[in-house]
Amino acid sequence: MRLQDKVAVITGAGRGIGKGIALKFAQEGAKVVVADMDPVAVKDTAEEIQKAKGQARWIKTDVTKKAEAEAMVAFALREFGQIDILVNNAGIVLAGYFLDFTEADWDRIIAVNLKGVVFCTQAAAREMMKRKSGKIINIASRLGKVGGAYVAPYSATKFAVIGLTQCNALEFAPHITVNAICPGIVLTGMWDYLSDVIGKIRGIAPENVIKERITQQVPMGRGQHPDDVAKVALFLASPDADYITGQAINDSGGTEMR
Repeated sequence: MRLQDKVAVITGAGRGIGKGIALKFAQEGAKVVVADMDPVAVKDTAEEIQKAKGQARWIKTDVTKKAEAEAMVAFALREFGQIDILVNNAGIVLAGYFLDFTEADWDRIIAVNLKGVVFCTQAAAREMMKRKSGKIINIASRLGKVGGAYVAPYSATKFAVIGLTQCNALEFAPHITVNAICPGIVLTGMWDYLSDVIGKIRGIAPENVIKERITQQVPMGRGQHPDDVAKVALFLASPDADYITGQAINDSGGTEMR
């Protein structure tokens, strides 16, 4: 029970990586506030935790709106009295040729993947600084360290998240640690979408896109699952990582090694 009595707020927790982290944190004793744009999905996550005798509350949150990020943190304080951990997981991906991305495409992905992290971090860190304690974990990507074809907007925002992680780690030390996790090919709906778009561009079947990427890029020889990311998030949220800050930790089966 490494997170016993800690309060964790997790964005994008309705499915995928966010849900995996929420379940893992609850299993380790955390009181969890799960947030997502999809009220049905995030309610399901909270109820799954509660059925397993964990403590969870859910709130519909659009992280692109500062007022809603602040309301999410206020909700956590009302329900559980404090906030110890923030996981900035909410994110979207857009795929296609670089020359085809519109201004609206760029505005949308920057709003979710970057401004969302900014707004949630500002709201949570203000409360953490009052108590001089806290941990912030940003879900970045291996594509935040090395660019990839057909995902320029996504990759650019994840590079930005890693830079923001470093800036915040310096400003919030010594009271708050701020780290990022850089997953690789996580087998969620996001990769289903990527495989479909990239497959159409390249003229190959979507299932062959994933097979090719895993075969050519992943030394561990398999795709990644949300629980693989959740385990790293648990480590960073636990006392075992109290002296780690400003890091972007590769969790990608060896696809990125720096």
